[in-house]
Amino acid sequence: MADIGKDIERPLGQTIRPPRAISRGIRAGAVAAALVVLAVVGVSGAIALREKPFRKPQEAAVSTPRVTAEPATAPVTEAATAAPKPAPAKAGGPQIIHVQTEEGDGPPKAAIVIHDPSTVGQNLKVAHLPDRALIEATETGPLPVRAADGRRPFDVYARPWSGARGARVAIIVGGLAVSQTGTQAAIAKLPAEVTLAFAPQGNSIGRWMQAARQSGHEIVMQVPLEPFDYPNVNPGRNTLTVTATPDENLKNLRWALSRTTNYTGIMNYMGARFSADAMAMGPLMAELGKRGLAYVDDGSSARSLAPELALKNGVPFVAGDTSIDAVQDRGAILKKLDGLEATARAKGYAVGIGSAFDLTVDTVSSWVLEAKKRGIEIVPISAVAVDPEKG
Repeated sequence: MADIGKDIERPLGQTIRPPRAISRGIRAGAVAAALVVLAVVGVSGAIALREKPFRKPQEAAVSTPRVTAEPATAPVTEAATAAPKPAPAKAGGPQIIHVQTEEGDGPPKAAIVIHDPSTVGQNLKVAHLPDRALIEATETGPLPVRAADGRRPFDVYARPWSGARGARVAIIVGGLAVSQTGTQAAIAKLPAEVTLAFAPQGNSIGRWMQAARQSGHEIVMQVPLEPFDYPNVNPGRNTLTVTATPDENLKNLRWALSRTTNYTGIMNYMGARFSADAMAMGPLMAELGKRGLAYVDDGSSARSLAPELALKNGVPFVAGDTSIDAVQDRGAILKKLDGLEATARAKGYAVGIGSAFDLTVDTVSSWVLEAKKRGIEIVPISAVAVDPEKG
């Protein structure tokens, strides 16, 4: 205790001389500490003078492997340019696709996109924009074609629906683009669930197609086929006939197909004789299968070979159950529509075909509103198609 008291009373700056052994130990520890500090400073300086190693992404370890996207084999729409091109769709299930984004100063950033081949339809907000991957440019005009990744116009341009198993009614109103005022009224008045069919001889089809798609309608193209008593009964310009060569008929078919875009398939206009001839009908169905389009048979001919040939060529197929407006009378049209409802409740779905007459448009519009209240779902034509590619 005496020594502690003396230390406290000693003036600052004066220390007690330690024993020699302790002094040597402190000097050795100080030297060692100084050497460690110098070593750390030296290593830090060396690192600072080196080129920064992590500026080179290829030398850095990252969680997502770097993947270089393959060059695109087909153009895409404006809406799709920001999306990665998926690999060819495999049957059964989503795929995970790694996509390399732009490089910066840091390690490469990657995005993961899940591609589900069962959901390839367009968003209704951009349904009026053609998907360039589904277009073949020709001298005649744009032709629909399967995309390089396997998508079909039938899938991409189909209007979404609930997928429920209740009673469904599909209604097609045809003859659009023939009358400008009639076309405008049909697009404006008919519920979006009603499918619209365009006549290739019409005017401004591209503009009306966009208006129809912006309003939510699914559309199909009508193709003139030879009826009995042709040419006394004439479907119009570039009719496909049983006496023409396959090349001539394909030329006329492609003319009709090139009149606009964004449709899911074609529907016959007349054609009782043509559709009953396998030699004439076969090349047409093969062309539709190659291009990924559906065939809608209006149901007017019991001799049509369309169901068998569609199945053979992998073509989605729909047959109409009845013409709803063969008699232009409101009561008669309503009776036909009620018949469709009864058929739908019995077998699950029914298909009605009509034309863009003012009376038809007004009657269908009011009937659809009432049918919905009774639990009937109005669906696009693609929703009731038999698709050989989906089993």
